[in-house]
Amino acid sequence: MLRTIALLLLAVGLFAIGYASMQLNSVRQLERVALDQAKSVLEQAARVQGNGEAEKLGAKPSRPKLSFENGQTIGILEIPSIQKELPIVEGTDEDSLKQGVGHYTGTVFPGQKDQILLSGHRDTVFTGLDKLNHGDTIIVKMEHGTFAYAIVDTEIVDENDKTVIHSTAPEEMLTLSTCYPFGYIGNAPQRYIVYAKPK
Repeated sequence: MLRTIALLLLAVGLFAIGYASMQLNSVRQLERVALDQAKSVLEQAARVQGNGEAEKLGAKPSRPKLSFENGQTIGILEIPSIQKELPIVEGTDEDSLKQGVGHYTGTVFPGQKDQILLSGHRDTVFTGLDKLNHGDTIIVKMEHGTFAYAIVDTEIVDENDKTVIHSTAPEEMLTLSTCYPFGYIGNAPQRYIVYAKPK
């Protein structure tokens, strides 16, 4: 009887591990696809800007429109100190966060002199976020440019604390948010917040 129970528990444990591994691999595949899309978009934008066709014709070069559909890949987030290169996706719903780092739609984009909020899961894209130090560089690449930020502060807040989402105008502030504690199993009760200012 005990042997049967032990075998049953082992089978359940192996199934749970296998399922979790399958889910993680699926998320990583979605991240890779989104990152490839982001690189393609940025390369195309660089070609258009380098081409100078608009200037040859005497027109002013056009800036990309900063308006995106939910779930659309919009750029790349680089965190050199923890060797991260991540796709940025518009929106912070579950489907968007499976693809990469989500841009909170109620906030602005780099260069717009206000708060930019990016969110991600602690066990996928933002693994290691707690290893960052003040002064570390964070880079955001989008069609309209590359923007570098330096970390100025971090804090831990309650999961329902909405005060981290607020206007910082006329100062630009990049804010990264993820669940906390990092090793917590299940829905984490807090959020780990990183603040960075333009370099």
